[in-house]
Parts: sequence; structure tokens; C-alpha cells
Amino acid sequence: METFLIKTVQLLLSLSILVIVHEFGHFIFARLFKVRVEKFYLFFDPWFSLFKFKPKNSHTEYGVGWLPLGGYVKIAGMIDESMDREQMKQPPKPWEFRSKPAWQRLLIMVAGVVFNFILAIFIYSMIAYTWGTTYIPFKNAYAGMEYCQSAKEIGFRDGDIPLTADGAELGFMSSETLQQIVEAKQVQVLRNNDTVTIAIPKDFMLRLIDKEEQFAMYRIPPVVYEASANTGAQRAGLLKGDRILSIDSVATPSLDELHQVLSTRRDTTVTVAYLRNGALQTTAVATDSVGNLGILISPLVESYEVVTEHYGFWESFPKGIELGVSKLTSYVNSMKYVFTKEGAQSLGGFGAIGSIFPERWDWESFWSMTAFLSVILAFMNILPIPALDGGHVLFLLYEVITRRKPNEKFMEYAQMCGMIFLLALLIYANGNDIVRFFFK
Repeated sequence: METFLIKTVQLLLSLSILVIVHEFGHFIFARLFKVRVEKFYLFFDPWFSLFKFKPKNSHTEYGVGWLPLGGYVKIAGMIDESMDREQMKQPPKPWEFRSKPAWQRLLIMVAGVVFNFILAIFIYSMIAYTWGTTYIPFKNAYAGMEYCQSAKEIGFRDGDIPLTADGAELGFMSSETLQQIVEAKQVQVLRNNDTVTIAIPKDFMLRLIDKEEQFAMYRIPPVVYEASANTGAQRAGLLKGDRILSIDSVATPSLDELHQVLSTRRDTTVTVAYLRNGALQTTAVATDSVGNLGILISPLVESYEVVTEHYGFWESFPKGIELGVSKLTSYVNSMKYVFTKEGAQSLGGFGAIGSIFPERWDWESFWSMTAFLSVILAFMNILPIPALDGGHVLFLLYEVITRRKPNEKFMEYAQMCGMIFLLALLIYANGNDIVRFFFK
């Protein structure tokens, strides 16, 4: 229950920040061009709102709705989700959206998307400035990677160290690296000191999506963190930093393989070969009734050499731009999978979004996820779908090119169709969450 609450609070806080910034983009440009904004709401308020106030001498009502599905600004003289037909029947007023030149209306509509992307860049910059960039290069992961079944079916083997994708060097495991690999024709890996080339099928990403598999993760090498009291490991003298190489001459390059070997050696004495300060040593260790040696394993950040890049305040902004553009490019490239059977089945709603937040509050993870969601929100809103900013932009571009406004009746129907489509998509995505929760 505590985990659920922590994830829920993170999700609501993150979405609130993104919605406020997005709507503020529309608001500030509307006011810049002297267009009245009648409402500025966080969350939607059908029938009633949780909180609202209207400052003296202001045309704008500010409030918080009860339905946490987004937010909105109601701009005077604009066909939007409010579907205020009565206002549109009146003659245009000078302060209304429809009375302004097309280029001003275009800037008002794209402002929300631009503000979200700027927010993402700013957050990534501040993450780089505050925490730096920390990662484990593939070349430092001497035990290699552990691969999913779909990866093994096309030729990857546990322990392979990725080198290049179509000749481009691969640095470390990330969503961008995965994109490089699945879109490559061939990937080179280091396997037992030999370079091996693996052909990547065109549908490889779809296989991963269909089976809901994680392509690869860093292998955990069996490095001793601590020998527990009154165990075989302590009596045999195993120390922190000892890297176990084999049990009874059976190689154990990873923690999983160590467990597999020890599961067949219960209440017995085994010969452990290990490295200590670069020197090979062996010792006899007694196992317990379930095959344990009595050791705690070192975390990855202690077993592998971790690289942390630090940035000064001004240096952090180019890094933030690099990360923002990289995340946007990766996300745009992945969108083509949504229009496949496997991709459609993988769509998720608020449950899926909430699940990616950490179980314990961690500010670096929170801000990283918020920045990524801001990139997603910016891209999704610019799609040319009526009821989204991109739909309005599409009609405005038509007006700029043809010098004719689209028929208002057509705009109303397009807005309604867009809202119905988005509602259906929302129901479908959240329905997928429910199915996954109860049946998988």
C-alpha cells in the first residue's frame, strides 16, 4: 500500500507540473497578444471544481478540477474542448482568439508544446548539474550482459559485451542504445575475446514488445561484499572484493550461474577458485543445507568501474539540450511500433506511467521521469489530431497557406471527433493496464 501511495503521489505531482507548464505556455502567449483567457485549470472540472478563484480586475478564473486527466486554459473566441457554441455565435470581439492574425494564433497554439520541451531540457540540465551523468560503460562490464530469450534466439549469448551497431560504437545500456541495436542490420559483440557479428532481424523490436522482454541487463559478477558470521565463507577466509571464478572447476562468471552450481552442492565442501588483488587463489568452503556459501554479493556499482561525468552550471545546459533531443528522437523513432498489433497491445495508461516511478522517493529518478514525460507530452500534443494542439496547428497552417479560415462548423465537428478518439484511446490504454494487472 505504501509503495502504491508513493508512486501515485509522484505521478500526480509530475503530471501537475507538466500540465501547469504546458497551459502556462498557451496562457502567456495569449496574454502577450492581448487575448483573454477565461479559465486556467489544473485537472478538468465537469460539473464542479475543488478550488477556484478570480482575482479582482482579472478576466481569468484559476482553479483545480476533480478529474486528474490533464488541464486546460479556456481562451476566448476559440473552438476547444469547452465547445462553447454560444460564444462562437456572437460577433468576434477584439480580444478574442479568432480576431487575431493567423501567425499570432499559431504561436499561441505551439507555445504549450514548446514550453514542455524547454522544461524537459531545463530539468535534464539541472540533473546534469546536480548529480552529473553516471553510467557503466560496456567495456567496464567484464562479465558482459545477460540477455532475454528473444535476444538469444537471434544469436546473443549471456556474457556478450556489445561493441558496435552498424559500425557505430555502443557506450552503455540505455533506451537510446536499445534503439540503435534494434534498428541496426548487424551488431558486433565481444565473446570470449573474439569479435562476433550478429544479424538483427527487422522485427526484433516487435518480438521484444510481444513477449514483454527486456533486451539485456548488466550481469552481476559474484564478487564478495561480506562473508556472514559463522558461515563456511567466513571460516574459509573469503574477504570483501574476492571475485569467485569457479566452484569445483565449474565456471561461475555470473551470480545466476553461481546459484545454479551451488544448488546441487548442499551440506558439502566445495573448492572455490577466486581472484584476490589480481592473484588466483583456491580454498575449501563448506555449504549449508540450501547450498549457500554465506556471502553477500557486491552491488554493480562496486563490482564494475562506474563513470560519472560532472558539469558546471553553464556546461549543464548543452548537456540538457543533448539529452532532450536524444530522448525526443528516440521516442519519435519508437512511435512506428505503436501502429502494429504488438505495439497496440503494449499501450498503457496511468497505471503503466505510474509503474515506471521508483518504489521509494528519489529526487533524481523523479525529475528524470518528469523530464521524459515532458518530452512525451510535447510530442503527443503536436500530433495533427483535432482536440490536440497539433490539430489546431494543422488548421492554422491551412489558413496561412490558403489564406482562408476553415469553416467553423467543420472545426466544431473535427474537435468533437478528436475528443471522441482521444477518449477511446484513453479507455483502451487504461483497459490494457487493467487486463495486465488481473490476467498477467
